Amino acid sequence: MVTLRLMWGLLVLCVVAASPRRYARQAELDNYGNNNVDLDLNEDGDDVYDYYNGIDEPQIEIGTLSPDEDIDPSHHASLEEEEEEEELPIKPQLIPSGFGESGTLMGPSAQGGMATCMLCTCLVGSVYCDDLKLDRVPPLSKETTHFYARYNKIAGISKSDFANLNKLKRIDLTSNGISRIEDDAFFGLPALEELILRENSIRQLPALAPSMTLIDASHNQLGSTGIQREAFKDMSGLLYLYLTDNNIDHIPVPLPDSLRSLHLQNNNIQMIHEDTFCNPHDLNYIRNSLEDVRLDGNPINLSRTPQAYICLPRIPVGALI
Repeated sequence: MVTLRLMWGLLVLCVVAASPRRYARQAELDNYGNNNVDLDLNEDGDDVYDYYNGIDEPQIEIGTLSPDEDIDPSHHASLEEEEEEEELPIKPQLIPSGFGESGTLMGPSAQGGMATCMLCTCLVGSVYCDDLKLDRVPPLSKETTHFYARYNKIAGISKSDFANLNKLKRIDLTSNGISRIEDDAFFGLPALEELILRENSIRQLPALAPSMTLIDASHNQLGSTGIQREAFKDMSGLLYLYLTDNNIDHIPVPLPDSLRSLHLQNNNIQMIHEDTFCNPHDLNYIRNSLEDVRLDGNPINLSRTPQAYICLPRIPVGALI
């Protein structure tokens, strides 16, 4: 009996000695649930995935630990590059939509129009080419309605610059040093209403279409012969006429009844006649529209000819003594 017990004890010891050892990693796995940090919840008890939802950060899936593996750095680098490429913002760009369509600002040829909109700012029917040191008018689309080329170096205007632009309503060429304009450069524009030629060196005002509502040729060199006879007679819708600082020696009559504002400051006007604004044959005639007449800076005494402006709603601005 004693011998049998000894043999049974030796057998147990052999079985224990032959069993595999318990490694540290397995012990860590056994103690995993005893940590105080809950990896699935944040401090507020919200799910971590939902908390970061929408943030462009790679999500870490929490699960059982796996043995360390060799990681290829180039693989992670390529993934980061792909993420950066996906997150690049797309800048809105103004792209001309093609010749002849609404809002198109391409020139007579596709190449010319593209060049104009790359150099200037094109918005729907308006082209802005201010302060770009241009020496000529760039090619414009037939859809152009407003053209601005202020503070450039355009010395002359030819008829071909605005040919066939039947929708063009406004041209502003302020401060360009323009000294020559072909006589038909603007006359063939049926929709033209506003022409601004301030601060140039123009000696001869070209013929303009009857559709004009605003003409500003102030600060030029028109002198006594720079305005054609009866130049504004047929402009039944003309509202504003500005001819300041031009060394003009007379008021360019006849003026249309639609005129609201006439600026002739700092010229050489010495005389105003009874029929300049009024109708001497109709004493009841009143020119209600013309409320703004500027004659200050001229060698004229308005008090000597009160009958010349008796039909106006307001006395012209100028010397009265």
